[in-house]
Amino acid sequence: MAYVVTDICIKCKYTDCVEVCPVDCFYEGENMLVINPEECIDCGVCIPECPIDAIVTDIDPRAEPFLELNRDYSMGKWPNITRKKPAMKDAKDFDNEPDKMKYFSEEPGEGD
Repeated sequence: MAYVVTDICIKCKYTDCVEVCPVDCFYEGENMLVINPEECIDCGVCIPECPIDAIVTDIDPRAEPFLELNRDYSMGKWPNITRKKPAMKDAKDFDNEPDKMKYFSEEPGEGD
């Protein structure tokens, strides 16, 4: 079992989860994070750190649409992120918005 970042992260990109990850398996896009399933050790410490519950287990039905997205963007497309950064400027405005894939950006973030 690995963990998966869902579309809830889009336009928020809180990085509290990144700081506690013991294996640095988070990767940063322009407006969201993803987890590399090959690097994730299934420890679960990231789950309670996400203030908007954007991370789920890969067996959770909410993970299904985002499994491939996490795998794809964490394997060479986006840079690794290991340190906490400020959330996106308007993050609070998007915390509870449903169906945020319309805002998804393929562009990489800055990483560390």
